[in-house]
Amino acid sequence: MYYLIAAAIIALDQWTKSLVVKHMELGESIPLFQDVLHLTSHRNMGAAFGILQNQRWLFIVITIAVVIGIMISLIRIGKSQPRVSLALSLVLGGAIGNFIDRISTGQVVDFVDVTLINFPIFNVADVAITVGVGLLLLDTLLEGRRKNG
Repeated sequence: MYYLIAAAIIALDQWTKSLVVKHMELGESIPLFQDVLHLTSHRNMGAAFGILQNQRWLFIVITIAVVIGIMISLIRIGKSQPRVSLALSLVLGGAIGNFIDRISTGQVVDFVDVTLINFPIFNVADVAITVGVGLLLLDTLLEGRRKNG
């Protein structure tokens, strides 16, 4: 089931990115909610927040290592820790979604632009990774409370 979640994230991520590439010019911005949320066609050759620009091979190597590590963890954990497995499947799907972009074009397609605040433009894969990491942190905190409490 967790691999299906990852596959669904990858499919949704790649589908949304393909729509942006096909129907929007680079730099074009479409307001969904004026001064709050826009669809903005953007390309990122770095990591989150645009750091480490033009380090394509570094990201490819790191992503391969992360994907292998997550897959091994999912096999070991299985259904015994569903919250952790769900979190890992989200990170796995997001990592592979952005990996596909890096391999195919050398850059990641971003398009979700929260204009209400000065926040970097992101995509579905980024959301999955962020939510997955957040769930892992939450699980770690809850587990620590159980052990100490």
